[in-house]
Amino acid sequence: MAKNQFRMLRSALSGVEAVEAETHHSFARHTHEQFGIGLMSAGAQSSLSGRGMVEAEAGDIITVNPNEVHDGAPIGEGRSWRILYFDPAIVTGLSREISESGARSEIPHPVIRNAAIAARFEMLFGAVTGGGTAEGLLCDELLLQLVADVMRERSGTEERPLVPASIRAARNLIDDDPLAAVSLDDLSRESGLSRFQVLRGFAKATGLTPHAYLVQARIHIARRMIAQGMPLAEAAFASGFADQSHMTRVFVRKYGLSPRLYAGAFL
Repeated sequence: MAKNQFRMLRSALSGVEAVEAETHHSFARHTHEQFGIGLMSAGAQSSLSGRGMVEAEAGDIITVNPNEVHDGAPIGEGRSWRILYFDPAIVTGLSREISESGARSEIPHPVIRNAAIAARFEMLFGAVTGGGTAEGLLCDELLLQLVADVMRERSGTEERPLVPASIRAARNLIDDDPLAAVSLDDLSRESGLSRFQVLRGFAKATGLTPHAYLVQARIHIARRMIAQGMPLAEAAFASGFADQSHMTRVFVRKYGLSPRLYAGAFL
């Protein structure tokens, strides 16, 4: 692959998206609605995750939880990786099967150094993106084993602090209707805090400013609409962006690939 190349690959499994990338791009803070499990294939990167600052290098498994704020920057000239994004119901359902004490809501470790898990991921990625119908039994086995591996360890993982009720109220105002126009005054009234307090508290609790959080919520809506086949211009309007160009800029900044390339994986 050339530098700064992202490929959205066709996936043989419903609810699973596959991406392959080689880039020196530094990602701004963003989130995904899905679980992500990937493998660094070359180079190295550093990133802020909801589970702390981490570094990953070639051969490492990388993970992200739904709605976990994270970023990423290369260490050196660039890096490449392959990653599978799973609808949350897939991973939580498998976690429920694996754990007798109930499903775990998060993958505990953002980076896992284990050659056996990396090899299992490679086999699953190949089966999912091989160009034909993935063999059901093989994919079931590999996916169940992979989820079991990444969910297995909890030691050394710090619990995230609870979000204050005032900030939850402000966040819920956005979550309840991401397409609505909202101001700091609105968030201040909803939270009972001053505008400065809600701005500072929101960023501390979520990792994003209120505006960045709103834009992230809207790009999630756009992503779902595009995956369902909606034309890009219509998806931009329906998800609250000024126009298709605005949506495209945000999409590329957050995910590295354009909405058109993303849409092509579902044709």
